[in-house]
Amino acid sequence: MSGFTNSLTILSWNIRQGGGTRIRKIVEFVEKHTPDIATFSEFQNTSTGLALRKMLLDRGYHYQIVSAAVGTQNSVLVASRFPCGSQLFGDKNTPYSDNLVCASLEAFDLFAVYFPHKKKHTLFDVLQSALVRGSIICGDFNTGKNFIDQSGDSFWYTKELRSFEQLGYVDAFRLIHPDQKEYSWFSHQGNGYRYDHTYVHQSFAPLVSDCFYDHDCREDGTSDHSMMILRLTF
Repeated sequence: MSGFTNSLTILSWNIRQGGGTRIRKIVEFVEKHTPDIATFSEFQNTSTGLALRKMLLDRGYHYQIVSAAVGTQNSVLVASRFPCGSQLFGDKNTPYSDNLVCASLEAFDLFAVYFPHKKKHTLFDVLQSALVRGSIICGDFNTGKNFIDQSGDSFWYTKELRSFEQLGYVDAFRLIHPDQKEYSWFSHQGNGYRYDHTYVHQSFAPLVSDCFYDHDCREDGTSDHSMMILRLTF
């Protein structure tokens, strides 16, 4: 892929309600994996969000994309070491449209998502209409496949999530771990859910060298979600 060396690492993570007083610890966890691009779900355009962006800027993430979400509204942030264009969806006449942004790099588009939990929305339709070339999609979808990404069948939008596969997209985690039971969020009752996903266009599938969750950041309380790491090798 033009512009990169021999590998690319993309981190995606729901940092829980904007990060709050945990932003220094959040940045420490990001530095652990030294991603080339990091995306954050539940980012908020507040003074805390600005401080997080400044800390990332100081660490070389000079290209940042946020939506026009206001105040404590949960949205998304993309922070990249590589130059990228941006596409926002806040002009779409649909609820929660600030929860989706796109970073356009030379080789692909990267869509970062935070889809609301069990609320009516049409963000899957908005996203699919924007997939005009091979892309990578990552973030907190707040859904999964019933009986696979949870033990039960309470997910909304499972059909919409599966529709990515019909468009030529592959669950990067399942490429590496086809049968593994692993969850990125747990309820207070101890029930696990794999809400956080990374999908890559099938043309990129041969480049996926690893895709995994780091649970340390959830288990120590820095967030209530595990972070997800995608590694591409060229």
